[in-house]
Amino acid sequence: MNKRKFIKSALVAGAATLSLPIQPYAAGTQAAGRRKVKRKHWVWINPNPADREEDLQQQYAAYYDAGIRGIFFEADSEKHYRTAKSKKLEAHRWMWIMNRGEKELLQAHPEWYAKNRNGDSCADKPPYVNYYRWLCPSREEVRTYIEEQVNNTLAKDYVDGIHLDYIRYCDVILPVNLWSKYGIEQNRELPEYDFCYCNVCRNNFSALHGMDPLDIQYPDQSLSWRKFRYDNITAVVNRLSAVAHTHKKKITAAVFPTPEVAKRIVRQDWLNWNLDGICPMIYHGFYREKVSWIGDAVAEGVSGLHGRFPLYAGLFLPDFENEEELKQGIQHALANGADGISFFGRVDEKVLALLKSIPA
Repeated sequence: MNKRKFIKSALVAGAATLSLPIQPYAAGTQAAGRRKVKRKHWVWINPNPADREEDLQQQYAAYYDAGIRGIFFEADSEKHYRTAKSKKLEAHRWMWIMNRGEKELLQAHPEWYAKNRNGDSCADKPPYVNYYRWLCPSREEVRTYIEEQVNNTLAKDYVDGIHLDYIRYCDVILPVNLWSKYGIEQNRELPEYDFCYCNVCRNNFSALHGMDPLDIQYPDQSLSWRKFRYDNITAVVNRLSAVAHTHKKKITAAVFPTPEVAKRIVRQDWLNWNLDGICPMIYHGFYREKVSWIGDAVAEGVSGLHGRFPLYAGLFLPDFENEEELKQGIQHALANGADGISFFGRVDEKVLALLKSIPA
């Protein structure tokens, strides 16, 4: 399955970008206790089984030479993982967590899937696109199922870590650049995109707060209802973190671009997750922001983390119109405290040469 294919295809060309000076983050933004981490870059890749090992050796050696130190692989391919490791790259399994549309799972457990405020289930009425099939994180059987999958993956000796993706609720509001694609204006939380209101969520919330979330007049303004969902996702992440650390392997996650945006749009409270690294997807074009916003987003994340773990700025390569813009984006991220860059898109020879030209 092609990662986030619906938002990639919907990207509107021509997001305004300007050539701006690189401004480092303000004094005091970096926490005094922030750990010094050697700069480290990553790439997201869906491994192609047809790739020849000799070609991979050359490619991965070029990655390392440019400062890339790890790969997030979207599928299991022992050939790719072991070849990457032989070239001194970390090989991590990139796994979809809450968005799970496998036919077998849908047929066996339709009750595991999240329901929106209208009572529609992702099992038979997915929002936005057909592959948006979100599991309910309140359910213990869902948490156990995911935990077992991660445990089985990390048991493989050639896997260095787990990289969590779609570790969230469905987007209650899409990035503004996608509204025209779907013919919607999401200037408020619409019930068909607001999850989860299944019986388990309603009962659990009622046990904590003495009310059914369906009875809340303005659910988008209920702080306790928001926190309930933040805590659900955090509980899933921290259980998976315990699994990873039992294997003595690393756990990272791809998340929405800033702590504020992540909480508001997809109920991710990633500042409180137990991780070894975070990759905020700072895809400026999706939000109709200039390249300089990458630095603002990084600074917000770095400030909130207080040095608990490294932040690697996720950049969407098709967002950049030319190499100079990409260079500015990388510089804005690093100047504002990012410990490296994680690239989504084709990392070709020009990108590698650009990385090598930026001082370590």
